[in-house]
Amino acid sequence: MNETTNKFLSTSVQYLKGIGEKRAQALQNAGVVTIGDLLQYYPRRYLDRSHIVRIGKLRPEQTATVVGRIITQGVKKGRRSRFVVLLSDDSGFLSCVWFAQVPYWQKLFKVGQTLAVSGKIGYFGGLQIVHPEFDLISDSGEDHEDEFLHTGKIIPLYPSSEALSRVGFDSRGFRRAIRNLFRNLDSPIEDSLPDAILQQQQLISLDEAFRNIHFPSDFEKLQQAKTRLKFDELFFLEFLLAYRKHNLSQQQKGIQFEKVGDRLKTLVDQLPFELTEAQKKVIREIRSDMKKSHPMYRLLQGDVGSGKTIVALVAILIALENGYQAALMAPTEILAEQHYFTFRSWLEHMEINVKLLIGGQRKVERENILASIENGECHIVIGTHALVQEHVNFHRLGLVVIDEQHRFGVAQRQILTEKGENPDVLIMTATPIPRTLSLTVYGDLDVSIIDELPEGRLPVRTSWRYENKRKEIYEFVRSKVAAGQQAYIVFPLVEESEKLDLKAATESYEMMSQDIFPDFKLALLHGRMKSDEKDNVMAAFKRGDIQILVSTTVIEVGVDVPQATIMVVEHAERFGLTQLHQLRGRVGRGSEQSYCILIARHPLTEDAITRLNTMISTNDGFKIAEVDLQLRGTGEFFGTRQHGIAEFKIADPLHDTALLEKARKIAFEIIDKPHELHQVIERIQHNSFVQNYKDKIEIMRIG
Repeated sequence: MNETTNKFLSTSVQYLKGIGEKRAQALQNAGVVTIGDLLQYYPRRYLDRSHIVRIGKLRPEQTATVVGRIITQGVKKGRRSRFVVLLSDDSGFLSCVWFAQVPYWQKLFKVGQTLAVSGKIGYFGGLQIVHPEFDLISDSGEDHEDEFLHTGKIIPLYPSSEALSRVGFDSRGFRRAIRNLFRNLDSPIEDSLPDAILQQQQLISLDEAFRNIHFPSDFEKLQQAKTRLKFDELFFLEFLLAYRKHNLSQQQKGIQFEKVGDRLKTLVDQLPFELTEAQKKVIREIRSDMKKSHPMYRLLQGDVGSGKTIVALVAILIALENGYQAALMAPTEILAEQHYFTFRSWLEHMEINVKLLIGGQRKVERENILASIENGECHIVIGTHALVQEHVNFHRLGLVVIDEQHRFGVAQRQILTEKGENPDVLIMTATPIPRTLSLTVYGDLDVSIIDELPEGRLPVRTSWRYENKRKEIYEFVRSKVAAGQQAYIVFPLVEESEKLDLKAATESYEMMSQDIFPDFKLALLHGRMKSDEKDNVMAAFKRGDIQILVSTTVIEVGVDVPQATIMVVEHAERFGLTQLHQLRGRVGRGSEQSYCILIARHPLTEDAITRLNTMISTNDGFKIAEVDLQLRGTGEFFGTRQHGIAEFKIADPLHDTALLEKARKIAFEIIDKPHELHQVIERIQHNSFVQNYKDKIEIMRIG
């Protein structure tokens, strides 16, 4: 790229003609800091002038786009005040009506402005559109050049906000600013991709793509621009994933765990259940990785209750047999404690020292644990983020297991792995990841999937009911508990919230104990309790001393009580699909038929109904994840990788799957071609539009 152009694009947006300090501040608040950021501020949609309908040809019930000049505007009084704009295009008149935010519309619209409106045509004393989508095309008295800018064949419409509109950055303001941007470019924008890729994929240049995404001459050019810009985003993400995987497999010297040993056979022989074929297959994959000379970096996916923990313990025993320590990091104290007690029970006849490291432990106890980790007496340490603290030093850390890894940041995982010398890493998740996302979020990992539940497990029967059925639901719970089973009743909050009209776990626990289930033993569990209090409650529930556990979502993951067969979720409409599926996974862990009852408050949104119906239609976590992805979009899922590694401004992996797979294939092929690899890294270091990936190369090395 011409050095002058590169410098210009890196300059603050404030220095672009017509912007200035005040408008620049509004743009910066919206994430547009440099002139290059403005270039990447893409239109949300486009107005096709060739499909504009003349007002005289409009018919009620049709959906149309109209461009006209404002003849009159004002507030109409009546049963409901409304703001009305009357448009004309010389073939007729069209009223545009707004019932809300009347003062805002009064300030926005002026007689003489040219306005483009879209919506469903109605008739009420004349043709009208209620709450149309609109775009201000021009002000009265605007110069001819600007009029031409806003009335081309295809007009870009930009995302805006009230704050941006106040300083003139509606779609019209963005069009002016970006036109000025292109006028100030001294040379074409240098490409971010090597010529070989452009030719192979028949992609237009980056300069042409930027010009046509903002001011396309036709829809074919627009589509070419979109394809090119989407490909860039997907390619550079996949390149980082490929680069990271290459580093792990080729450049890092890992530990070769040669021995298996007798303790593993002892463990498997004493298990009260038979390993599933899926578990055996995954164990073989992990065993193969651990024998290699480079570090294992494997993602273990398994639905709730599929038996990931025993697979992790097999890997841990292999590490121990070869003279190394293992660490397991869990996101909550309850889950860490659950793993601790489970491991202790499975390993009680072996000479294996297991320690638990969590917050809130007494100073002397903590110091003894830390000393045993450092001198090697502790073979397995299980803990929360307490494991990543500075004074936790290992004697010989060989394996790191991270449970529900999406709850940890990249930095936390890095700190833990750096406490050993390139230890093997096994990441576990009970949140199934659709293939589309696994290519992006976890595309650098080897993936193992346990897609089979242990023999004898019955699918959980799920139903949802409105609140008016609560009496019958409680009677059902009573009958099951009286027959010797146990139940969870889960609430979303600990204390009553004035903003959200939700029943609080604390108040409901008191009411249930005294009025509904006075003859049963109940207990309350929530995240604000002290660690030893939570331990005592969970231990009593597991022993069967407590029959009904009233809880918040602290029991969402990891809690394993086979005798618990009933899960009642209050205000189920407030929970996401993944969370509901995790909660349901707390039951159905024994041989008895289990039930999940979702209680919802009327009225429900369409999304809430979809979530609840999905829960009753399937127990398959992967199907649930697909629906969740469709409902929430990719944004929250990409948050699992954190630190902005997956930042998409125009690409959408959910819908651009074919382009994603193509970009991935090319990215992974380039890693083995030194000349092209060097070219791409050079672009990342020097090209203005991909320079931000430079720091991420190091992050991707972490995982």
